[in-house]
Amino acid sequence: MQVFVYEWATGGGLVEEPGPLPASLLREGGAMIGALVRDLHRIVGTQVMALRDPRVVQLTLEPCEPVEVLSRSARDEQFDLYANQADATVLIAPEFDNILLKLAKRVEAAGGRLVSPASAFIRIAADKHRTCQVLEAAGVPVPVGCMLDPEAPLPADFPYPAVVKPADGAGSQDTYFVRSATDTPPAYAWRRRLERYVPGLAASTAVLSGPAGSVALSPCVQRISQDGRFRYLGGELPLAAGLAERARALALKAVGALPRAVGYVGVDLVLGSDPAGSEDFVIEINPRLTTSYVGLRAAARTNLAEAMCRIASGETVGIRFSDQALEFDPAGNVSYLR
Repeated sequence: MQVFVYEWATGGGLVEEPGPLPASLLREGGAMIGALVRDLHRIVGTQVMALRDPRVVQLTLEPCEPVEVLSRSARDEQFDLYANQADATVLIAPEFDNILLKLAKRVEAAGGRLVSPASAFIRIAADKHRTCQVLEAAGVPVPVGCMLDPEAPLPADFPYPAVVKPADGAGSQDTYFVRSATDTPPAYAWRRRLERYVPGLAASTAVLSGPAGSVALSPCVQRISQDGRFRYLGGELPLAAGLAERARALALKAVGALPRAVGYVGVDLVLGSDPAGSEDFVIEINPRLTTSYVGLRAAARTNLAEAMCRIASGETVGIRFSDQALEFDPAGNVSYLR
């Protein structure tokens, strides 16, 4: 089996951009593709293909030998070739500027087979406001929110405190906590969503999906910066049994409300203080591999990459996790806790 894994930041997505590559995107993108490639290589008979920006000298994907791309045209040509040749393609890319959506459409146009979400799923999930509208219509709890005009002040009649974030952002970029309408978050030229801040435990649940249904993986605690910017600092797992059950159920309900998913999807949640789950909310859906993969693979007693491919092919796969507590950071470092 040939699998094409394309990670945008390290794989030539910025190959013609001058200056240094963005450190946070490289760190998390490198951690994700590195972990996924190692797991794919553990599947007997699997060959992995990848691309690399030559400036990303620190990225090693052994035993895969990624093709270095020196221009955007070379990247596009090699991308189309691999997408067409591979038995399966996995995309890892940010949602902003429709990057992930365009890549999925490119694979589909090349006749490739995605084992990550297709364009129909990404088209909704990459838009945070539209996602919340779809989820709310399906009875999935989401924070109250509205779209902001880039030139308009914050509305006075909104239920503050709140969060301002790009409608198509990734990695908490340009995300701000606002206490009232008198706060002045930095100007932003693109679409932004204002949503009510909901207190509770920040968590995430990854879901693997395919024609036979979806499986929720072990939920993780999200470590978020306390500076009002909601920067992702890593995670921990496992959650306590009751919290984990609530997180799995809500994540599956959220993914089920969107077009049929394939492959790995991350669901960000806030779990409130009510044990019955009445204060639990879905914050957003990530239609791609997330950094939590590095922690989940360390806790799993199953090869998650193999499970993802088999589930995407229509099989039913049982996935087991260790009870050993661990933590992980955005760079892919994992530490076991006592």
